[in-house]
Amino acid sequence: SYLIRFYVSGTHKYPGDVGVVTSLLLNVIALCLVAAGLVLCAVRFLLGPTTPDRIVGRGAADMKAGLAAILAAAHSWAVSPSSGTLVVALTGDEEHASLGMQRLVAQGVEADAAVVTEPTELAVMPAHKGFQWVEVTFQGRAAHGSRPEVGVDAVRHAAALLQEMDSLEVGLRGGEPHPLLGHGSFHAGTVAGGATWSVYPERCVLTLERRTLPDEPDGVFLGEVEACLARLGGRIPELDAVSRQDLVRPGSDVSPDHPLVRGLLQAAEEEGHPPRVEGMTAWVDAAFLNRAGIPAVCFGPGSIARAHTADEEVHADEVRTASRILERFVRSFLGG
Repeated sequence: SYLIRFYVSGTHKYPGDVGVVTSLLLNVIALCLVAAGLVLCAVRFLLGPTTPDRIVGRGAADMKAGLAAILAAAHSWAVSPSSGTLVVALTGDEEHASLGMQRLVAQGVEADAAVVTEPTELAVMPAHKGFQWVEVTFQGRAAHGSRPEVGVDAVRHAAALLQEMDSLEVGLRGGEPHPLLGHGSFHAGTVAGGATWSVYPERCVLTLERRTLPDEPDGVFLGEVEACLARLGGRIPELDAVSRQDLVRPGSDVSPDHPLVRGLLQAAEEEGHPPRVEGMTAWVDAAFLNRAGIPAVCFGPGSIARAHTADEEVHADEVRTASRILERFVRSFLGG
């Protein structure tokens, strides 16, 4: 059913509400597991040095701990609800194409704000970078290695582009940094070309990724790559390259002064947890909610640094604390 539906959601409306009603969305990525290593994790969980104080196994922090915190907080609120509408949405496929979140948004989910329980170690993270993928295909001319007058080296042309793009990196680092995210960046993901040692490679495919700041437009990286290729073409007459836009994901940014951020920080402080605001290092589905007009931030138990590792774990007390903070925030936000 996961492959067919992509998400599961439930809505609780306080029956006594009239007029304008505040709504809040709690979101977690369901079925977010990496297949490799599951047997190892099961063995570690059953036979390893585990204790009742920690949850061990692939997916523990990213994001089963967040799922547990949401469900516990939602249940506590629903048993004794205040005013407002609470929506709980479990979405799938964030690690690949975000089909769950995209379908949830496309089908018109509504909320005044949202919390995505990514593993943030209980920091409030209102911003994260986007990313853009560009593929560049270089066409050379195959020839024996002893015939440089005939051969055109597609791999060297790819290397020339990377060298040309050093100026882009310098420009990104010299720009105004985002207060939580710093600067944008780019890197080469893969290089594939050539057949064997003594043959000029007739084709090379270079894949590039750019991490973008929230205010940078879709397609900015493709334009930057094409500008570099244009300059390169003026110096290399044999250059034959075609660039193609692949996946684009927007950044996300909510002001630290937004009631969503301030409310979570206050709830954390009231539960005895030091309030912290930080930038999220990874891209997450919160971007789709923000682009749909629903301010969304990340807050949850566990560390993103442990995500997808064979010894992934989260402390049970951190999950309990996250649940209490979320419940307190839900009551304050919906009742305020």
